[in-house]
Amino acid sequence: MARHIYSCPLRWSDMDAFGHVNNVVFLRYLEEARIDFMFRLAPGDGSPSFAGGSVVARHEIDYVRPLVHRHTPVTVESWVTKIGAASLTIAYEIKDPEQVYVRASTIVVPYDLAEERPRRISAEERLFLQKYLAEEPAAA
Repeated sequence: MARHIYSCPLRWSDMDAFGHVNNVVFLRYLEEARIDFMFRLAPGDGSPSFAGGSVVARHEIDYVRPLVHRHTPVTVESWVTKIGAASLTIAYEIKDPEQVYVRASTIVVPYDLAEERPRRISAEERLFLQKYLAEEPAAA
């Protein structure tokens, strides 16, 4: 099973009054990684996959330890834990080689922007997602 790896820079504005990355900012890191992952299939080869849009139906996030500002990017690893007919679940770890800061998951629903309604996952999308399909790791 492959994992999508995204290197996410920390910005000074990500910090809160307590000197660590604010809890809401972690959702932005997940979004950056998810968009990078889901839209890798479409660009460059003319594929319409995921290009029509998607919406987030649910987020779950466990804050494992604080992350403080530094100049080294943090790694966001993403993989798929479930593929349904019209939704998928993406799991993540925001981490360094020696520690995990956040474990999270997102339920994503492909969306037809022109029709303004959810749509089913296409065969092409399913094939792409299956390369990243694995169970979530046990919580540490």
